Amino acid sequence: MSNGSRTSNSTNNSNHNDNNNWTTFENFFNGWLVRQERILDELLLAQEHCNESRDEDTKDLITRVLAHYQQYYEEKSKMAQRNIFLLFSPPWFSSFERSFLWIGGFKPALAFRLVNESVNDLTEEQRRRITILTGDTRVEEKMLNDELAKIQESVAAPPIIELARRQGQLRGGEVTEEEEAMEILRSPLERMVANADLLRTTTAATMVEILNPVQNVKFLTAATQLQLRIRSWGLQKDGEREESE
Repeated sequence: MSNGSRTSNSTNNSNHNDNNNWTTFENFFNGWLVRQERILDELLLAQEHCNESRDEDTKDLITRVLAHYQQYYEEKSKMAQRNIFLLFSPPWFSSFERSFLWIGGFKPALAFRLVNESVNDLTEEQRRRITILTGDTRVEEKMLNDELAKIQESVAAPPIIELARRQGQLRGGEVTEEEEAMEILRSPLERMVANADLLRTTTAATMVEILNPVQNVKFLTAATQLQLRIRSWGLQKDGEREESE
């Protein structure tokens, strides 16, 4: 067998594995969203009866919500190890959902907007701590933005999102410069997404520590509602676009 044939077969096998990988994650994600809708029902009920609920029950619900999100990040980390590029333009997201992406997920600072819009009884001490957390998070976001720009500039390749969209569409045969660039970018991007996810989770966890149980129910309800609404609206728009084509 010629080298060209071996390379072609290797590329085809890689593309086949990529499709299997993201289909597996998509199946997980769809199931995760079903569970998230159930969690939203619980959060809304807890918010409605917050004055009647025991602190222990409310804290247990918060723990389960955080565990639900932690499961998502664990599965996402496995997906990143299989194909990091797909996380920059996930085929399991709608076009609208992809427009919110920042290094493979929502911006950590979104937590502050959600708290401002959903919690109206913050104490002065809570406001002080949130202000400090906001500043720290903004600094970390800028550092990650600068690092991502340096990674992109280090190789002569199209923008990372464009590489993600082309993933699985590369031709077999000789390895192209674009494929070589993707190999060079792979490890640095894995670290970038891992660091961005760490910032997302630590920002949310610190916010949960600052808020009291009732405030956390309001915050987590707002976060869950936002994600599900973006999902629903995005799927609707993609469906309308497909029908009109």
